[in-house]
Amino acid sequence: MSAGRYPYLPALDDLLADQDTAGEYPVGMVEIPLYMIAGTKTAGRQKAFADDFMPLLTPYSEFGQKWSNLYDSQMEEGIRDPIKVYEYMHRFYVQEGNKRVSVSRYVGAFAILANVIRLLPKESDDMDYYLYREFLEFYEVAPIYEIDFSQLGSYKKLAELMKQDFSHPWPKELLERLKGGFQFFNKIYHDKYEDKLRINASDAFLIYLNFYHLDEMRGLTDAALIARINKLWSELLVQSGSNNVNVIDAPNEDGFYLKAQSVIRSMFQSTTTYDKEHPLRAAFCYERPQESSAWIYGHELGRNYVENKFQGVVETICFDDCSTDEKLRKAIDAAVADNCELIFTVSPKQMTETLRSAVHFPKVRFFNCSINLSHAKVRTYYARMFEAKAIIGALAASLSDNHKIGYIADYPIYGSVAEINAYAIGASMVDPNVKVYLAWSSVEGQDWKQIMRENKVSLVSGKDFIRPEAASREYGLFRYLPDDSIRNVAAPVWNWGKFYELIIQAFMDGKLDANPGNHAVNYWWGMSAGVVDIILSQQLPYTSRKLVENLKSATMVGSLGPFQGELHDQKHRVIQGPGSNVLSGEEIITMNWLNENIIGRLPKLEELTPQGRETVAVSGIISMED
Repeated sequence: MSAGRYPYLPALDDLLADQDTAGEYPVGMVEIPLYMIAGTKTAGRQKAFADDFMPLLTPYSEFGQKWSNLYDSQMEEGIRDPIKVYEYMHRFYVQEGNKRVSVSRYVGAFAILANVIRLLPKESDDMDYYLYREFLEFYEVAPIYEIDFSQLGSYKKLAELMKQDFSHPWPKELLERLKGGFQFFNKIYHDKYEDKLRINASDAFLIYLNFYHLDEMRGLTDAALIARINKLWSELLVQSGSNNVNVIDAPNEDGFYLKAQSVIRSMFQSTTTYDKEHPLRAAFCYERPQESSAWIYGHELGRNYVENKFQGVVETICFDDCSTDEKLRKAIDAAVADNCELIFTVSPKQMTETLRSAVHFPKVRFFNCSINLSHAKVRTYYARMFEAKAIIGALAASLSDNHKIGYIADYPIYGSVAEINAYAIGASMVDPNVKVYLAWSSVEGQDWKQIMRENKVSLVSGKDFIRPEAASREYGLFRYLPDDSIRNVAAPVWNWGKFYELIIQAFMDGKLDANPGNHAVNYWWGMSAGVVDIILSQQLPYTSRKLVENLKSATMVGSLGPFQGELHDQKHRVIQGPGSNVLSGEEIITMNWLNENIIGRLPKLEELTPQGRETVAVSGIISMED
């Protein structure tokens, strides 16, 4: 009471006094965890117990005598009679058996047998409702109450890890192992870690299962499990939000290079001197063969650039077709056996296995080309391509003769929406009446060419790269001419070679450990670092070239950007008002709204191609519930 908390048991009837429910459902006789019993059903016994079910009435009262007798019975033969509870939103409220719960908690029991009646909540837009709905789907196939995730999508991730789905009942033997494994993990977590992290035991258990197989818990000692959790400590800290993600906007920013006193510096600097006799070895793991993907081909050009730049001081190897976790694991094992100290994986879909390998090989540095996938053991890197898209949008608007330009997007993933909006905002700064027609190459059956023809759009921003095996001029900013031929106008450049050069040079100089330990680090560099650029057609008039060069110069010094000042979305809502500072890195990376001059929308998950759905599942802005 002195802490300002209600000291008695919550009563479900009081909690639902102003709410309707969607009915009752008899779950039946179930063993339920005592720690998930949140209160009592009615107010009748509410003040006989503190909020942890410990008794408050005097030992000499009738209540006190019954409680003492029940305790004696518990110690002699255990409590056999089931209690009756109502379950609401994954918590239990006792209708009959409050004293049995009290005694069981007092003696340290984990669970109690209960006859459960479920009160179904009314449908709502609240996130807790969607999370509970996902739990009900899980419970239909895997009736385990103890697992209580706090993040939407976690039950589906658990199903994937267990190689199960929500359509078929899970094998009984698997449920027993899963329940027993969680109870073991929960006990250790409660005793050692619960007060140190902001995530519950279920969330931590899911992280653990990403690294260690459930079967490995059989015969595991308390000390061995504690050692494993300690090994994942930095990952748990990042996922719990206890440590922020450090987004490094430029190579000269504090946090990329080590800026510390000499004693601290010496702790993290590499003692290895690299030369042609003792070169640094780095591995690049590609999801698909180079010739099948313009994206991967760009990284391969970057790898070749590094080989030439360092002239034998750096040696690299590449592994094609690391399309599954097993293939990627074999490639990484081979790279480590070949004495590679740096390993780069170039797709967000490779993050899961990259992370597992990073824990397994703590002395090797791992990097994954992605954004907003925050992990302490794997540093991520990505280019601020939205800077180039804003300038290309301005150029497109200046060349359009009908106030219409187009944009072809790949996947609705983190960072891609910022590029779309930057293109549209850049265009609107040149032509306030311009409209941007948006289409998606990853939407099943959508003909983006037909969309552009129907809307009389001749200037289009397409893919950033030419696919090696299917060369086409429909890349960058291009114009359809009256005879249906194509003229290229401009193209953004992902200079991966420069990106890799900066990272590798910093590693060799011993300056890459500016944030050792528990922080997640993302290198998010742009034009000022030389990793993003724009190439222009020689056929452009000099005035258009001057426009681009001036915009590039202003962007590089930070005096111009699409996401500062007043911003409006498609529904004409004000994102931020006049004179506002630039949006934060997190707001730019995770934006899921479209600018007001865009004609089009974000696709739904079921509209995407299989590859599109797979990509979005890892790094998408579309909720898997949408």
